[in-house]
Amino acid sequence: MSSPDAVLSFVRPVPPPRRVTLDAKPQRAEIDLARTALIVVDMQNDFLHPDGWFPRLGFDPAPLAAIIPQLIAVTGAARAAGLPVVWLNWGVRADRAELSHPWIEKASACGTRPVYADPGAAGRGRILVASDWGAQLVDELVPDPADLIVHKHRLSGFHDNELDTVLRNRGIDTLLFAGVNTDRCVFSSLCDASFLGYGCLMVEDACTTGSPAYVTEAIHYLVRLLYGVTLTSADLMAALAPASADQ
Repeated sequence: MSSPDAVLSFVRPVPPPRRVTLDAKPQRAEIDLARTALIVVDMQNDFLHPDGWFPRLGFDPAPLAAIIPQLIAVTGAARAAGLPVVWLNWGVRADRAELSHPWIEKASACGTRPVYADPGAAGRGRILVASDWGAQLVDELVPDPADLIVHKHRLSGFHDNELDTVLRNRGIDTLLFAGVNTDRCVFSSLCDASFLGYGCLMVEDACTTGSPAYVTEAIHYLVRLLYGVTLTSADLMAALAPASADQ
């Protein structure tokens, strides 16, 4: 039994606003740094490392790896400004129990190539299983102990997992998106975030894809038209710099 004098508090701490305005498209954007997080999507061995699942299937990882310098800079600037950094990675169950048969059929090209939880071709564990090598971040990207790592098992990081709860428990209502692929997991996660009421900003040059350039142009067009704004990493870091000095 608790003390009769104890008080169960439902009052949640509300940090004072830290407003900044960023250059963006189609218009400038104002965000509250106290309620903003940076989401970095799928910078994993199975997509970027030569021994990973996608490269072993014949996909060129070079376009994806090209944004690593921007991500190192942007994550460093976000941490310095006091923003949470969330690494949102594919990480499926070893038994694939959460994945439907049609989903596995599509991803495996109707059973003609290895797919989630199958042994990786390079002998480095199972494909995109949360506990294995393929689901881990590439060596160049080292998470800070204060960073959050959330695993997903769909293109959208908000489908059927804890990401929304993790963010709301921290009072986050605005999200900066970076990572791969612009037209797949980044865009799917951004769309779902928008549907859930988050403010959404895509950091254009900290996202990339192996798809043709016109696909990226279409995604940028849709984000600007319907879901939020796009901006460059330079514009983001310029806005964060004064806030970093205050931390």
